[in-house]
Amino acid sequence: MIPFNRTCQEVTVLVIAREDRDLPWRERLALRLHMAICAACPVFERQVITMRNAMHQWRNYQEPDSGTDADQQRNGA
Repeated sequence: MIPFNRTCQEVTVLVIAREDRDLPWRERLALRLHMAICAACPVFERQVITMRNAMHQWRNYQEPDSGTDADQQRNGA
C-alpha cells in the first residue's frame, strides 16, 4: 500500500477530524493528494465548511430588539 494513498471513506474521516484537531503532516499531505485526484471529496469538504459556517452564524445569532417604539405603536401598545 502507498503510504499517502487514501480511500474516500478515509478522507471523509480526516475532513471531519480536521474540524476538531490539527492533523499531523502525513495526514494533511494524504488529504491534499486525494483531493487533487478525487471529484467527490472536495464537494464533501465544501459541504462540511458550509455547515460549520452556518452553525457559527446560528450560535452568534441575536434577534433584533423587539421592544422599540415603532414596534409598540404598530402593535397598539
